[in-house]
Parts: sequence; structure tokens; C-alpha cells
Amino acid sequence: MPRSELVHSKKRLDRLRLYPRPVSIRAVQVLTVPWLFGLPRMRRYDGYALPWTILLRDVPGTGTASEDLICHELCHVWQMQHHPLRVFWAWLTKPYEQNPFELEARRAVEDTRMP
Repeated sequence: MPRSELVHSKKRLDRLRLYPRPVSIRAVQVLTVPWLFGLPRMRRYDGYALPWTILLRDVPGTGTASEDLICHELCHVWQMQHHPLRVFWAWLTKPYEQNPFELEARRAVEDTRMP
């Protein structure tokens, strides 16, 4: 993935003050792994964030891998940079639609989307 897409998503998130420090993309890598999203529990997703890694179904800029999706997943990386245990606990205990970190990432995309 061109690093510029990740940098652009970081600039979007830098406009928000959700956490004390801006998101660090220094060690973040973006991987396209379509086979992963064919697994039963992953079919509902187009992207997935792990600490320092964003996994995408499609190559950035094609299919479902939009700029908004990359921004959304980078927000999850940011959340994990500040509250890794809380993010993991919420993932274990909250339904996807009610997970506060999921809702926050959706709001971050909406709040930073250019008209």
C-alpha cells in the first residue's frame, strides 16, 4: 500500500482530540489478506485492526478498501495504542454494534470526512 494513504488517514485523525497523543503510524503496516475474510467469523468485515497492523480484504483504493475504511481501522490502532486492554475487553464483552470503540471509530470517520 502506498504509505501516502496511511499518512492521509493519520492527518484526518490528527484533527480529533480523542487521546492524549496523536496516532503513531511509524510501525503500522497494512496488509491485504483476502483469504482471511473468507473465514466464517471474518466474512462480515472488510478490514480488521491489530496492534500496529491493518488487515484489508481488498487492495487499498479498490473494492471495499476505501480511504474511510483505512481511517476507521487506523482509529482502532490508535485506540489500542492508548487502551489495549480496554479495547480487547470490549471486543470480548460487547456486541459489535454496541462496542464503544467501534462506535468511536465510526464517528471519527464521519467527523473527518471531507464534504
